[in-house]
Amino acid sequence: MTNSFSTEQTATATGGRRIAVRVSGPDDGLPVLFCHVAPGSRHFDPDPEATAAAGVRLITLDRPGYGGSDRLTEGSSPTIPLYADDCAAVLDQLGVRAAAVTGWSAGGRVALALAARRPDLVRSVAVIGTPAPDEEVAWIGADEKAMIAGLAADPDSALANLEQMLAPMTADPSAMIGMVGSSPADEAALADPELRADLEAMLTEAFGQGSAGLAADLVSYTLTPWGFDPRAVGAPVRCWYGAADAVVSPAHGQWWVDQVADGTLTVLPEAGHLLVRPVWSEVLRWNAASS
Repeated sequence: MTNSFSTEQTATATGGRRIAVRVSGPDDGLPVLFCHVAPGSRHFDPDPEATAAAGVRLITLDRPGYGGSDRLTEGSSPTIPLYADDCAAVLDQLGVRAAAVTGWSAGGRVALALAARRPDLVRSVAVIGTPAPDEEVAWIGADEKAMIAGLAADPDSALANLEQMLAPMTADPSAMIGMVGSSPADEAALADPELRADLEAMLTEAFGQGSAGLAADLVSYTLTPWGFDPRAVGAPVRCWYGAADAVVSPAHGQWWVDQVADGTLTVLPEAGHLLVRPVWSEVLRWNAASS
């Protein structure tokens, strides 16, 4: 294998918008595209030791407004298909013919949308703790639904209003870890100082532009149509969910499995939403076997 260091790169989306990209691992390793959680950034490897041992070429990118990626221009609407098209642009510009694609939580929607829109680029899809549509498997709380309804009353200003609402929350990235894992099982997982440090680094980068990325992410799956049909995903899909996840139960994974042509659900009995680290080596093994 060759060239096993990490590099920071920039790709270009339609219209010239910059996408911040990190690539690590050997150039001839299996390309693995990882779509981050919300909030999140390219500065997160689910398990660096497992990634190195697998010899894969890990590709991560910031969605618009996170980290080093340009925020969306005024008048642009954040959508899951737009995020999927950014992933396609990155793979195309890196010269990757096909990748094993993984998405954690909000990133799972992006991974599946990429597989639906650009099947030529996707060998397999690993979905980790990704919510189904709320109307199919309820998970959004009453207070959040009330906030969404208020934002929907003025859709033209929704993104700017939400960004303003979220701004005070992003001042201390370490305090935002609860947004990516808040169950008792997640508290136990955070006893691992390396995982906590890695998540804090991810969130520090995520909020480099304030709340722009998080606001756009939330709008993309609460105020705009999801814009893709999971039944169009032909690549093999495997879903990993934690039985102790307080928000995204395995019922969400079963919904995704029921939609796609070739889907399998794996449930970890004692895991919460932070299951991404304990399952990562298994995800990589499955990706390799499916490719």
